[in-house]
Amino acid sequence: MSNYHNPVLLHESVDALVYNPDGIYVDVTFGGGGHSRLILSRLSSAGRLIAFDRDTDALANVPDDPRFTLVNHNFRYLKQFLLYLKAIPVNGILADLGISSHQIDEGTRGFAHRLDGPLDMRMDSQSPLTAEHVVNTYDAERLQLVFQRFGEIPNAKTLATTIVNGRKAAPILTTGKLKEAIASCTPRQTPAKYLSQVFQALRIEVNGEMTALEELLQRSGELIITGGKLVIISYHSLEDRLVKHYLQTGNLEGERHTDLYGHVSKPFTMKPGKAIAPGAAEIENNKRARSAKMRIGIRN
Repeated sequence: MSNYHNPVLLHESVDALVYNPDGIYVDVTFGGGGHSRLILSRLSSAGRLIAFDRDTDALANVPDDPRFTLVNHNFRYLKQFLLYLKAIPVNGILADLGISSHQIDEGTRGFAHRLDGPLDMRMDSQSPLTAEHVVNTYDAERLQLVFQRFGEIPNAKTLATTIVNGRKAAPILTTGKLKEAIASCTPRQTPAKYLSQVFQALRIEVNGEMTALEELLQRSGELIITGGKLVIISYHSLEDRLVKHYLQTGNLEGERHTDLYGHVSKPFTMKPGKAIAPGAAEIENNKRARSAKMRIGIRN
């Protein structure tokens, strides 16, 4: 597990999540199991933990514990599986978004621009959509939308056109060939940052990550008991903005809707009122923690 993923804000997130040792908790991003193991250590024999992960590689990290259940599916189907497991309402839900160190460091998965490998980027190897398909079949307009929305890339139109023109000679099948194809669009001063944005956009598109997060947020209110916790760790502004909007206003757009008395109707209170970031020591030990932001919602 230690080589699989180094969990970010481990103690801070579990401290915020677990308040009743006899409760039912959900870890929707199991990965290497770091958060799950600490949650289990805080539960009594009556407590229960249900985890989700669509990556079959995560199955090797399952703890031998009768209180634990792993659902090898996308957490988009959270409500359906919790109904099946007779686990509604729950006391808390934890989401550590993004990708694991294991997925990034495995070249054959295609997640990292620093490693040459196939343009895959699927978290679920059974999923039909790959980054290769996106890069080689989406038209310029659709590619531009992906790069603008999910990568917030300033020259998204030029980037999309460059890819469409580049694939005419031969299909773009590897991460290395993609980097070559978009070299003219990549800033010389900050190539790593730019490529990270490009790969992030493709990964989010391939895995439907924003849609899954939107559905998680919108359903969390009906799944968590009054006083229960929603704890979400995000790694880029797109995710954090959605989480912030939902916790502050009860909707994904961040619009304040009030009743006749001026009260905002929302399922959660964000406490504290701002994001929690990793400390300097954690960032020093785990560079991937530097962009993390954690927000905590308490069910009203």
